[in-house]
Amino acid sequence: MGITLPEASLVALFLETLFYGVFFTLYWLTLVILLKKCGIQRDLLIPVATLLLCIATAHLIIDLIRALEAFVFSARTIGADAYYSNLASPLELAKTALYITQPTVADTVLVWRCYVLNNRSLLVGIPGCIVLLTNGAIGYYIVWCLSRAGVGSTVYTIAPSFITTFYALTMLISVICTTLISWRIYHSRRCMSDNPTHLLPVLIVVIESGALYATSVLALLLAFLTGSNGQYPAMDIGPPIVGIVFCLIILQVHFHVGNNPRPSKSFTNFFGERGEQNVDHSMKLVIAHHQGDGDHSV
Repeated sequence: MGITLPEASLVALFLETLFYGVFFTLYWLTLVILLKKCGIQRDLLIPVATLLLCIATAHLIIDLIRALEAFVFSARTIGADAYYSNLASPLELAKTALYITQPTVADTVLVWRCYVLNNRSLLVGIPGCIVLLTNGAIGYYIVWCLSRAGVGSTVYTIAPSFITTFYALTMLISVICTTLISWRIYHSRRCMSDNPTHLLPVLIVVIESGALYATSVLALLLAFLTGSNGQYPAMDIGPPIVGIVFCLIILQVHFHVGNNPRPSKSFTNFFGERGEQNVDHSMKLVIAHHQGDGDHSV
């Protein structure tokens, strides 16, 4: 017998709380590091990380309220199963909207980073923006469809094709951008004759982080396609995982590369030949460190 909807919701709340604790800890570690930086690193990364934390916090609070409503306040009237089956409830709609917003914000940074590292190629930027905007529009259209759901409706009767498309595009954005960024780093590493090993930690960080994010979305997509209620735990851990991946990239690059006592000049030139490239959220820490050593000026 498969897991019931109330049981899946409780498991989802437990896992979400667990992952939120990890994200919350990583956020403060990241904040301490970024506060020591200057310029666009603080102007961009701190607001984005804070926004991701606020979204994850609001998502968790909503889930806590829904659990109290289902198992305490409304337990004797409609029951937990009927409560969670109401797809058009305001809290359910708000929760879904937050879930869609979280990866949209993170994917925007990911697409921009990919665009910058590929020499601001329009062949990368324009398709990335089109896919990103399309995915966001599909996501919020799903919220609108849920708001019109009637009694007895399920996610499999309310725009199932759009839900599948949203998950697939989210995973596609992560995989393609990670692949392009990894290839760019790998190609640059091969072209550097002074000390190409400085790029290896960054390459590993990008691949690991992209794999973690894509795997979580893949698990959600498979659970949805198989009709399992396991999709709810997989979906609820999404917001904190997005924040965890965002912070992990910054922290790992900082500790693996940012503390390098004497970085490669070629490595510096590749990631900092133009000041605007600092927008890349995983490479900013490296650029700042090199600037402090006087290797180049922006």
